[in-house]
Amino acid sequence: MTLTPHRPPAATAPDQKGQDQTASRPRAPGSPPRLDDRYTCEDGTVYLPGIAALVRMIADRTRLDRRSGLRAASFISGYEGSPLAGFDLELGRRRALLEPLNVVHRPGLNEELAATSVMGSQLAAGIGLSSDSGVQGVVGYWYGKAPGLDRATDAIRHANLVGTHPDGGAVAIVGDDPGAKSSTVPSASEMALADLYIPTLYPADSQDILDFGVHAALMSRAGGLWTALKISAQVADGASTARVHPDRLVPELIGRSPHVPSGRLLGASLMEMERSLVADRVPRALEYARRNRINRIVVSSPDDRIGIVAAGKTYLDVRNALRLFGIGDDDLRRLGIRILKLGMVYPLDPVIVHEFIGATAAGRGLDEIIVVEEKRDFVETMLRDILFRHPGAPAIVGKTNEDASTLFSRFGELDVDAVSRGLAGRLAEHHDVPAARAWLDTEGRRRTRIELPLAVRTPYFCSGCPHNSSTKVADGTLVGAGIGCHAMVLIMDPRQVGDVVGTTQMGGEGAQWIGMAPFVSQDHFVQNIGDGTFAHSGSLAMRAAIASGANITYKLLYNGTVAMTGGQEAIGGPGLADLVSLLVSEGVSRVVVTSDDPGRTRRMLRGGSTKVRVRPREEMLDAQGELAGVPGVTVLIHDQQCAADKRRKRKRGQQDTPTTRVMINERICEGCGDCGRKSNCLSVQPVQTEFGRKTRIDESSCNLDYSCLDGDCPAFVTVTPGTGRERKPLGDLPPMDEAPASRTTGTFSMRITGIGGTGVVTVSQIVAMAATLDGRSARTVDMTGLAQKGGAVVSDVKISAEPVEEAAKVAARTCDLYLVCDALVGTDPANLKVTEAHRTTAVVSTTRMPTGAMVIDTTVGFPADTAVHSAIDEHVARAVYLDAVATSEALFGDEQFANMLLVGAACQAGALPVSAASIERAIELNGVAVNTNVQAFRRGRQSVADQDTLAAVLDSRNLHAEIEASSDAVRAVLAAGITDPAVTAVTVRRYDELVAYADRAYAREYLDLVARVDDSGMGSEVTDAVARYLYKLMAYKDEYEVARLTADPVFAETVARTYGHDASTAVRLHPPTLRAVGVDHKVGFGRWARPALSGLARMKRLRGTALDPFGHTDVRRTERELIGEYREVIEQVLNAWRSGRIGAGDKAAVTELLSLPDMVRGYEHIKLDNVARYRDTLRRNLTALLS
Repeated sequence: MTLTPHRPPAATAPDQKGQDQTASRPRAPGSPPRLDDRYTCEDGTVYLPGIAALVRMIADRTRLDRRSGLRAASFISGYEGSPLAGFDLELGRRRALLEPLNVVHRPGLNEELAATSVMGSQLAAGIGLSSDSGVQGVVGYWYGKAPGLDRATDAIRHANLVGTHPDGGAVAIVGDDPGAKSSTVPSASEMALADLYIPTLYPADSQDILDFGVHAALMSRAGGLWTALKISAQVADGASTARVHPDRLVPELIGRSPHVPSGRLLGASLMEMERSLVADRVPRALEYARRNRINRIVVSSPDDRIGIVAAGKTYLDVRNALRLFGIGDDDLRRLGIRILKLGMVYPLDPVIVHEFIGATAAGRGLDEIIVVEEKRDFVETMLRDILFRHPGAPAIVGKTNEDASTLFSRFGELDVDAVSRGLAGRLAEHHDVPAARAWLDTEGRRRTRIELPLAVRTPYFCSGCPHNSSTKVADGTLVGAGIGCHAMVLIMDPRQVGDVVGTTQMGGEGAQWIGMAPFVSQDHFVQNIGDGTFAHSGSLAMRAAIASGANITYKLLYNGTVAMTGGQEAIGGPGLADLVSLLVSEGVSRVVVTSDDPGRTRRMLRGGSTKVRVRPREEMLDAQGELAGVPGVTVLIHDQQCAADKRRKRKRGQQDTPTTRVMINERICEGCGDCGRKSNCLSVQPVQTEFGRKTRIDESSCNLDYSCLDGDCPAFVTVTPGTGRERKPLGDLPPMDEAPASRTTGTFSMRITGIGGTGVVTVSQIVAMAATLDGRSARTVDMTGLAQKGGAVVSDVKISAEPVEEAAKVAARTCDLYLVCDALVGTDPANLKVTEAHRTTAVVSTTRMPTGAMVIDTTVGFPADTAVHSAIDEHVARAVYLDAVATSEALFGDEQFANMLLVGAACQAGALPVSAASIERAIELNGVAVNTNVQAFRRGRQSVADQDTLAAVLDSRNLHAEIEASSDAVRAVLAAGITDPAVTAVTVRRYDELVAYADRAYAREYLDLVARVDDSGMGSEVTDAVARYLYKLMAYKDEYEVARLTADPVFAETVARTYGHDASTAVRLHPPTLRAVGVDHKVGFGRWARPALSGLARMKRLRGTALDPFGHTDVRRTERELIGEYREVIEQVLNAWRSGRIGAGDKAAVTELLSLPDMVRGYEHIKLDNVARYRDTLRRNLTALLS
């Protein structure tokens, strides 16, 4: 086999690198199961993801060919795209399985060229196959998503007319995304495939993929034409147990095809080729489908009056809906309901249709056919055509009822809930089916109030993603979106990414401006594009823009990977130096290259034929401004490796990991959000502290991009870890007793909600594999969409004692276990609808994981814990809460094991119908950080079985140091008469801080005013606000205070506990003196600078005096003014309270007013901008309160 050598296998962990070497060895009888059994097991039941099934079907077909005496090779080409994004990667991982089977994989530059190459595989035998290979024919496989099919239609139309070889065959594997979860357009491919005269098979699950995949190739061979597999997102992203056996599939053949493929499409033979396609080859395919019962009447009786027709994944929705109504196969026969499962949706077989509507015991056919299908009325229309003028034709309904009301929607994606509503309504209202009526009545009695999510988690760029920098534009810039990760600008804050207009198809990037420019006042346009898209077809759009004379700047990200679909290499993409030369030769007016590492980029360009300026990424906006003034087409190339690719390679040891870490001194941090806006990075996370909202670097997710160091904030510290980390290794928990048994009977349903990239899909796979090991049947579906980019991901799991035909997606109010790995996704009403207050157990992570909006906007916060608890508790029978990320970090030093902690908690709570031993075995089979994941699972069990012991372990491993209040502060606050414990704690801490900030007299001024407010009787909430925000204004962070806090003992101890007492640190500062001499970035001040910083801190007595060298700037004068202004506001409020102008009913407004200094955040110009907003808001609120 020849697999592209420059596209490495994308294994999920270092341990899997050796997996391919043993993949082709079947497991010996009696030996323990292996993950590779899904490919190598020849007799038994395997748990098979949809993508894995597509790979196995090629191997199964080859083995079947060889048993029948045919030695046929396989040629695979296509272009990655969801929901088939992982297909080519899985082919690469399975080299050892496929190599002996003569499988050749050539990833396509784009879809149409891939289709043309597959056409070539059918012509190879006509010119003579190599005698050395012993190959008699070639089966070609083309893969792509539905928009890729649209692009490749011309190529495939040619290829299908040419036809397939009698010893070969050609199968188009088309991925459909009907809900557009990871596409720019919703899609259903069957109409396009029918227009191409391509017989189309529609698998419902992995078992169908194995069976239909073999049939598709043999049908193509027998018919002399292409066939297709329609793979919907829920099938590709799903998994199920499948039965395998060498003799499971014994096709009934129809004889050798007389068709000989020919590329001679001009001349007299052309019309004959068209005639043979329509009149000979399509009928032969239909005959093959008929003989092999690809379409089946699965339930029938002599007394039937109603027929239901469905195909693929929608067929499982129908069976699931009927089961929800309490209607089994015996009930269907008693009720007179017949079901036709279509395996081939085009062409629709008239023979099976007539058999389906055929005579019953009453001497007549069916009264009605209900067609259940997604999108357009495709099958419904063909049924009407076949039965037109048929004397016994039943009524046919599908998309609408007789009164034109909607029955099954033409829009979006059908799921089991939508199918249940439509089917129940039809059966109850028109056929008086009692079970359907009872289900409708029950649903009607349920609450139907509108619920809104607490907050929305939208997809976002990965931490350290180059797009965080490359998509930024100047205010007022028109920006074009396209295909790739950068398309997420469509759902991001325009303040970060510009005014996005004109989204295009892949390869159309920038061409929309050609049609806009003559008619709009703006004279310049910026278009984002990736190097993968440029290689695919985007270079043509750029050429068109050059030819049109448009003024446009292309921002081309050169990151070395097709990141959106899993990290494939951009096939045919030129090197950086060649790319620059190509652009200039095409007529680009000017090319500028920016880079996160200009030195590396200059080395890459060395020796190129075209000279180009390389600038640091910090100058990207300046470069864009310059290019905007250059007429014609200009290109800004940003050279920076994909963060996800970088992370994968570091984990596998293929790339060095920088030693420098970044931390934020939370005492210096103002929580202004500037670092979040500068870096646009999800690892720069807001965190609530004793002193309000601050920012913290999430070390587990940080990809060490360092863009957060931009800006002028002095809170950043770079750390080089030491060798003597204080943290001691965590002792392993021994195997525990078996967990309490689940009380679930029948099919068990589980929903897992979380964030993409955090292992949610892994959880569903492990639980399903554990069920398989226990001898049960399992189905899963992972609804990911753009979840890998920090968005919401939902995985559903169903487990049953025996195989059951039903959808993997959990229906409303049928969930037994609701595993909430992220509170925002878990409290989304769209997910909560599967829970049931008397049935569902919820296991919930309380960790606050911020959204992109929370990172860049300080006004957006995480919902309160009480709101999360309330949203969950009212929907479930019982709930277990656990801060999974904090626990994982404390126990294992990494957040990636958080989800397995939750699985352990669910298991110990008796909420999982699989054994703990099988879960641990499934973890071993997964092969990733096995021991730690097993320990996380056991610690999760311990969190339920022995909370006190786990709490003690966590306390002993706390990395964050604390400081105790001084006895002087305690005495002073008690003497002031403040008695409320919460207010006392707040005031005591701040009294100590103000003593250190200035002196006792200064702290006494603070305490006296807080005590007066407390004495007023306005309540502890008002006093607490004054205690917090009077301190905030009085302890403004000037140069002396920043210098003092750089040596903060609490922060120093936290660094030591995290990285060792011998860790070296450097404070990153950009003081005015450096700015004055032209230094435009922060400089690290390490150990050598500590004496100077200490000396500066001791100069605090100069603060605010005539001798203060820093006190005469606008920001320092403003800070001092704010203290007086706030004191005056407090006095006005106290006077109004004493005079009765405000009363008890105004306490909330008073608390809000006195908390407004929380708006005063940041340093220098950022602080002054916030002060202006604060003063304006303060003025309005005070006027409203006192009026």
